[in-house]
Amino acid sequence: MDYEKFCSQILDSNPKIRFATVYDQWAVRVGGGLRKGLTSLLSEHKENELVTLSIIDWKARKEMSKWLGKTKYTVAEYELVKRFSLYLGGDHLLLVSAEKDVDTDVMVDEIIKIYYRNLN
Repeated sequence: MDYEKFCSQILDSNPKIRFATVYDQWAVRVGGGLRKGLTSLLSEHKENELVTLSIIDWKARKEMSKWLGKTKYTVAEYELVKRFSLYLGGDHLLLVSAEKDVDTDVMVDEIIKIYYRNLN
Protein backbone atom coordinates (compact mmCIF):
# COMPACT_ATOMS: atom_id res chain seq x y z
CA MET A 1 0.00 0.00 0.00
CA ASP A 2 1.12 3.56 -0.71
CA TYR A 3 0.83 4.94 2.83
CA GLU A 4 1.53 8.54 1.79
CA LYS A 5 -1.41 8.44 -0.63
CA PHE A 6 -3.59 6.65 1.93
CA CYS A 7 -2.91 9.26 4.63
CA SER A 8 -3.41 12.11 2.14
CA GLN A 9 -6.83 10.68 1.24
CA ILE A 10 -7.74 10.49 4.93
CA LEU A 11 -6.76 14.14 5.45
CA ASP A 12 -8.76 15.12 2.35
CA SER A 13 -11.84 13.23 3.58
CA ASN A 14 -12.57 15.55 6.50
CA PRO A 15 -11.23 19.04 7.29
CA LYS A 16 -11.48 18.25 11.02
CA ILE A 17 -8.72 15.64 10.74
CA ARG A 18 -5.45 17.17 11.92
CA PHE A 19 -3.02 14.29 11.58
CA ALA A 20 -2.93 10.91 9.82
CA THR A 21 0.22 8.80 9.94
CA VAL A 22 1.08 5.12 9.54
CA TYR A 23 3.81 3.56 11.68
CA ASP A 24 5.41 0.15 11.60
CA GLN A 25 5.86 -2.11 14.60
CA TRP A 26 9.12 -0.31 15.50
CA ALA A 27 7.40 3.13 15.65
CA VAL A 28 8.98 4.19 12.35
CA ARG A 29 6.78 6.52 10.29
CA VAL A 30 6.06 4.98 6.89
CA GLY A 31 3.65 7.63 5.60
CA GLY A 32 1.53 10.64 6.40
CA GLY A 33 1.83 13.53 8.79
CA LEU A 34 0.21 16.72 10.05
CA ARG A 35 -2.23 18.65 7.87
CA LYS A 36 -0.45 21.48 6.07
CA GLY A 37 -0.89 24.82 7.75
CA LEU A 38 -1.43 23.39 11.24
CA THR A 39 0.94 23.46 14.16
CA SER A 40 1.32 20.30 16.22
CA LEU A 41 -0.06 20.45 19.74
CA LEU A 42 2.87 18.26 20.85
CA SER A 43 6.60 18.79 20.73
CA GLU A 44 8.48 16.30 18.55
CA HIS A 45 9.70 14.54 21.69
CA LYS A 46 6.17 14.22 23.13
CA GLU A 47 4.81 13.07 19.77
CA ASN A 48 7.46 10.33 19.62
CA GLU A 49 6.60 9.34 23.19
CA LEU A 50 2.90 9.09 22.34
CA VAL A 51 3.65 6.99 19.25
CA THR A 52 5.82 4.64 21.31
CA LEU A 53 3.05 4.24 23.88
CA SER A 54 0.55 3.57 21.09
CA ILE A 55 2.81 0.84 19.68
CA ILE A 56 3.14 -0.77 23.12
CA ASP A 57 -0.64 -0.65 23.54
CA TRP A 58 -1.09 -2.12 20.05
CA LYS A 59 1.22 -5.04 20.87
CA ALA A 60 -0.64 -5.70 24.14
CA ARG A 61 -3.97 -5.70 22.29
CA LYS A 62 -2.56 -8.15 19.74
CA GLU A 63 -1.80 -10.50 22.63
CA MET A 64 -5.36 -10.15 23.97
CA SER A 65 -6.80 -10.99 20.56
CA LYS A 66 -6.40 -14.67 21.39
CA TRP A 67 -9.34 -14.28 23.73
CA LEU A 68 -11.23 -11.19 22.54
CA GLY A 69 -10.67 -11.16 18.80
CA LYS A 70 -8.66 -8.63 16.81
CA THR A 71 -8.89 -4.97 17.79
CA LYS A 72 -10.30 -2.86 14.96
CA TYR A 73 -9.61 0.55 16.46
CA THR A 74 -9.32 2.49 19.70
CA VAL A 75 -10.22 6.10 20.42
CA ALA A 76 -9.15 8.49 23.15
CA GLU A 77 -11.01 11.73 23.67
CA TYR A 78 -9.00 14.57 25.16
CA GLU A 79 -10.13 18.10 25.95
CA LEU A 80 -8.64 19.40 22.69
CA VAL A 81 -8.71 16.48 20.24
CA LYS A 82 -9.76 12.90 19.62
CA ARG A 83 -6.99 10.41 18.85
CA PHE A 84 -7.67 7.21 16.94
CA SER A 85 -5.53 4.12 16.53
CA LEU A 86 -6.57 1.85 13.68
CA TYR A 87 -4.92 -1.53 13.23
CA LEU A 88 -4.15 -2.11 9.56
CA GLY A 89 -3.23 -5.76 9.85
CA GLY A 90 0.24 -7.11 9.65
CA ASP A 91 2.68 -4.76 11.26
CA HIS A 92 1.19 -1.31 10.60
CA LEU A 93 -0.73 1.08 12.82
CA LEU A 94 -2.60 4.19 11.66
CA LEU A 95 -2.76 7.08 14.11
CA VAL A 96 -5.25 9.86 13.42
CA SER A 97 -6.08 12.96 15.43
CA ALA A 98 -9.08 15.17 14.81
CA GLU A 99 -10.95 18.06 16.31
CA LYS A 100 -12.88 16.95 19.39
CA ASP A 101 -16.30 17.53 17.79
CA VAL A 102 -15.73 15.07 14.93
CA ASP A 103 -18.33 12.28 14.71
CA THR A 104 -16.38 9.18 15.73
CA ASP A 105 -18.52 6.60 13.95
CA VAL A 106 -18.67 8.53 10.68
CA MET A 107 -14.94 9.16 10.71
CA VAL A 108 -13.98 5.55 11.45
CA ASP A 109 -16.34 4.27 8.77
CA GLU A 110 -14.82 6.65 6.20
CA ILE A 111 -11.25 5.69 7.11
CA ILE A 112 -12.12 2.00 6.77
CA LYS A 113 -13.63 2.65 3.31
CA ILE A 114 -10.49 4.53 2.25
CA TYR A 115 -8.34 1.66 3.56
CA TYR A 116 -10.17 -0.95 1.49
CA ARG A 117 -9.99 1.25 -1.65
CA ASN A 118 -6.20 1.39 -1.22
CA LEU A 119 -5.50 -2.32 -0.78
CA ASN A 120 -3.43 -3.58 -3.68
